Amino acid sequence: MKEKNLTLPIIIVSIAIPVAVAVILLVPNVKIDFGFSTRALPLFHALLNSTTAILLLASLYFIKNGQIKAHKTANLIAVALSTIFLVSYVIYHASNPSIKFGDINHDGILSDDEKLQAGSLRYVYYFILTSHIILSGVIVPLVLFTLQRAFQEKFDKHRKLAKITWPIWFYVAVTGVVVYLMISKYY
Repeated sequence: MKEKNLTLPIIIVSIAIPVAVAVILLVPNVKIDFGFSTRALPLFHALLNSTTAILLLASLYFIKNGQIKAHKTANLIAVALSTIFLVSYVIYHASNPSIKFGDINHDGILSDDEKLQAGSLRYVYYFILTSHIILSGVIVPLVLFTLQRAFQEKFDKHRKLAKITWPIWFYVAVTGVVVYLMISKYY
């Protein structure tokens, strides 16, 4: 059986996703009304990210203990949850204005007083958020190429790439929750 080379589709998806998200975030005045409230989605995103992080820990445990089927199942569920997260994230940001850290009065403008009240925690938040966003773009092709190698039964290459993919994916999942916890009081 000839194996399919999915490199081009993976590259296309890996470029299309961050471009689509950037467009949604950078066009703030164009918001879509989906006909239902999307305000609770950030909490849903945090739940998806925390579940993904737990599944990634389980996946690591399973592979270290030779439980290959459980490892595969945990990873496939983590991919499914990450995909649901991505769709839901796009829906949320396409229908809601961006929230600014420290915007206590929710007017979309950060006054000097609000900046002062938020203090240096704003810089911590933006550092975590920036690293999370950058690595969110990096993780898409890493996960897809890691999965491809597993499905092609190229386990040496899969293992080598997974050693890079796993910590980045775990970091993205955990920082997604941290970002939510830090900004949730401004929703």
